[in-house]
Amino acid sequence: MLLLVFAVGLVVSRILYTTSFFYTFLLWNLFLALLPYALTQFIYFYGYHRIPPVLKIALMVLWLLLLPNAPYLITDLIHLHNAASDWKWPDLFLVFVFANIGVLFGSLSLLDIYQFLNTNWNTQRTGKLVLVLCLLTGYGIYLGRFQRFNSWDVLFKPKAVFVSALQSLGNPKVWWISVAFGLFIWLLFSLLKWIKENA
Repeated sequence: MLLLVFAVGLVVSRILYTTSFFYTFLLWNLFLALLPYALTQFIYFYGYHRIPPVLKIALMVLWLLLLPNAPYLITDLIHLHNAASDWKWPDLFLVFVFANIGVLFGSLSLLDIYQFLNTNWNTQRTGKLVLVLCLLTGYGIYLGRFQRFNSWDVLFKPKAVFVSALQSLGNPKVWWISVAFGLFIWLLFSLLKWIKENA
């Protein structure tokens, strides 16, 4: 909560100092970034064992669609090139803070999912699935930043998402971005998991 208050405070202070509302979009992106963690925390407190198997699958799919929104905040660094971003170092710090919060909450959400899956699967199998989920998240970031799709477009524009995804698979840049982001997310998750297990 303190991190969120701090982030919002940075945006408000920037508005007061510059009289520009340019970076207010970060608040919406941060809200989207919190949704995966909010979902897994709801499941945690409700009780994973109490959820019917079919609903578990549906919630897992929903969570996977939302997860790229968390590390996606890293890509907002691109807005530093915008002419409206004329407060260079404070703006860099502002986006950096939001990006870090997004990555943190995404990693915490992955930890929740890892624990849920471990109730039915062995640790080795769960670890492999988490790596796949991270790589899919990396691809989701590509679809969001470069193809400009939102999480809900999978439901409302499924054909457009499918065609765009199919056409992108032959592009080396797509694979580089997906794997690079995916491995970065997986490494952070692994670090947090190690800290939690050895605390």
